[in-house]
Formats: sequence, C-alpha cells, structure tokens
Amino acid sequence: MKFAATVPLICSTLLSAIASIHWLSPANAQVQPLPASSPSEINPEDPNNLRPAAEASSLLSIKGGQRLMSEASSAVSSQNYPLASNKLKEARIVFNQLSNSYQQLFSSFSGIDNRVADTLRKKALETAQMRDEATYQLALVHRAQNQPELAFPLLVQIIKSQNPTRELGKKAYQQLFELGFVDSPFPRAKNTNSSSRK
Repeated sequence: MKFAATVPLICSTLLSAIASIHWLSPANAQVQPLPASSPSEINPEDPNNLRPAAEASSLLSIKGGQRLMSEASSAVSSQNYPLASNKLKEARIVFNQLSNSYQQLFSSFSGIDNRVADTLRKKALETAQMRDEATYQLALVHRAQNQPELAFPLLVQIIKSQNPTRELGKKAYQQLFELGFVDSPFPRAKNTNSSSRK
C-alpha cells in the first residue's frame, strides 16, 4: 500500500526534474553577445610572430604600466599630485595583475617545460619589481601631500615584498625611519670603536 501511494509522488518529482532540465538546455539559454574586439593584427614581415601588433597600446601590458609610470612622473614634475597618485595606483594594479598572472602560468608550466617556466618566472619577478617601484613612488607622493598615514602601509608592503636587505627595501625602511614609524635605523652603522678582547 505504501509503495502504491509513493508512485504518484515519484512521477510528479521526475516530471518536475525533466521540465527543469528542458528549460536549462542550451536551446533555451539566452546567449550573451561577446564584446566586439578588434582582430589581432599580424605583422606581415614576420609571419612567425603571431602576437598582436596592438600589444604596446594595451593597458594590461608591461609597456602600458610603464606608460602610466611615465605619466605619473610628468604629473609629479608639474606638482599635480592627485593625478600622479591616480596614475601610480593604476600602474600598481597593472603590474600586480601581470605579476600574479605570470606566477600562475609559471606554476602551471613548472616541471612540464622548464624553459617556458623559467621565462614566466623571470616575467613574474620583473613585473613584481615594477609594482614595488610604483608602490614606492606612490608612497613618496603621499609624503609630498603630507599624508603619512597613507604612505606607511605601502612602505611596509614594499619591505615585505622586497626584503629589507635589497635596495628598494632599504629605501622603504629609510622612509619609515624618517617618518618616525620605526625607531632603529637600518642598516646600522658599524661600530668602529669596538674593543678587542685580550
């Protein structure tokens, strides 16, 4: 008796599931059009180079990030600190995204093709260095605007990324020392009057 009572319930559940699958099928899905993009231009002089010729004009590229850094430098020269700050923030985003992408690709190719992996690792390090340079410049812009509270966390990020023994890490620590955020200078001056043991 109980089995006979559950058959209609199972049938109605199956019909509901079939109807749901029908509405989720690709034929009933609404297709979102992809944004129109310009076709990649291929250099006819070098048919083996399949990179788009417009790569230099792309914002998400090393050259795009360098262009933002150059625009920021021009803004600093004319003391337009708000514009410089915006350009440096954009450059940091570009270089950070590039560095993370190269790092992920390096991890994917590691152990599969070491030549490709090594190239990707170098690109990840190069773009991370550029990101840290943009971060340092941004911290200096914040100092110029008398906003040390915005400079502190950026300088700490640089030291964490670079290590305090590398040149940029030392410069970032020096900024923190000048701002009074840290008390001890680094590297410490060597003590020339050290006493020798007898």
